Amino acid sequence: MSSDSVEILLVEDNASHAEMTIRALRKHGISNHIQVARDGAEAVEFLFSNGPKPGGVPRLVLLDLKLPKIDGIEVLRRIKGDPRTQKIPVVMLTSSHEDHDLQACYELGVNSYIVKPVDFQQFTDAVRSLGLYWMLLNRFPT
Repeated sequence: MSSDSVEILLVEDNASHAEMTIRALRKHGISNHIQVARDGAEAVEFLFSNGPKPGGVPRLVLLDLKLPKIDGIEVLRRIKGDPRTQKIPVVMLTSSHEDHDLQACYELGVNSYIVKPVDFQQFTDAVRSLGLYWMLLNRFPT
């Protein structure tokens, strides 16, 4: 991948949560290029717009569940339902403890479902673990 390739798509409507996630990844040495989408429609546009995408298809999607315009479940449905994107690992990073949300995400093929910790240090630790696993340890098909 080129140095400007998007490797992580972070879909998060809360600017402070997006900033904390990026800061936590950077703090722990995850320097991959991150593209932020502020709502579900922006994420869908980034992933499925016609023509070449700036930075290409991401290696990982960190997806919030409760999003404006198009919710995270619908974004997940589209990612996992399209042959061009279905192999991209998707991690739901959400505040929802609801069993029906968890069930729906796994039925659609989510790779991981993580409830955002309220405590900043716990949140940082969770994001660090995510970044280390998905960007450094996990093997991706070519």
